[in-house]
Amino acid sequence: MTKVVTSGKTVEDAVKQGLSQLGVSRERVTVNVLEQPSKGFLGWLGVKKAKVELTLLSEPSPETIHAAEPHVSAQAPSSVGQAISEAEPVAREAHISSETSTGQVDPYEEATRFIRETAAGMGLDVEVDVHHCKDESILDISGPSLGMLIGRRGQTLDALQYLTNIVANRHSDKFIRIVLDAEQFRARRQKTLEDLADRLANQAIRYGKEVVLEPMPSQERKLIHAKLQQHAQVRTYSKGDEPNRRVVIAKK
Repeated sequence: MTKVVTSGKTVEDAVKQGLSQLGVSRERVTVNVLEQPSKGFLGWLGVKKAKVELTLLSEPSPETIHAAEPHVSAQAPSSVGQAISEAEPVAREAHISSETSTGQVDPYEEATRFIRETAAGMGLDVEVDVHHCKDESILDISGPSLGMLIGRRGQTLDALQYLTNIVANRHSDKFIRIVLDAEQFRARRQKTLEDLADRLANQAIRYGKEVVLEPMPSQERKLIHAKLQQHAQVRTYSKGDEPNRRVVIAKK
């Protein structure tokens, strides 16, 4: 037997199993990572094991240098907020494909695959269309029953967007910004926030008191500020620390 395919919770676990089956040391094989381990979206959906292929070398190769294999924490986050705080190490270590023979990987293909596999872990079959704009790329997700993927006020979509940006930028030599959209949620959410800004501005004028909004992510706070930036009678500012930073609307 000169070749085996094994799986494990981490790449290292899978390699150890393969070495045990072949009965050789690490220096006697070449390792091809077929699938990286994945915690799944929000730490528990769509969990995948690592899969590796070990090929026995005809002669020991002590000069071969093996890169350290990634390890993914097994602890699952309990909420969207916690998932976002733990997203960076998860996305960095998970769902990273082996490079092609040219050493190049398309970051948008990786992002698209990550989204589709994450959605599949949630029981959703989706398609992803990539639209490149001047300063960002929009990945438009389509398919049935996308409410679960969007989440309350877009929280789940925002968490997935955060993870997708990390995955994509692992495969790009320059920073790229990805925005996820589904069922035109971003446009509908912008309209909702702009209407809210107008209504609360009128309230601040009527009662002469500051109006403090609920905590919002930075991109939504920017929409409120932009909407009221040229308002003749009110001004806006933000206060507090993330993730509880809020917009305040005050009469001039």
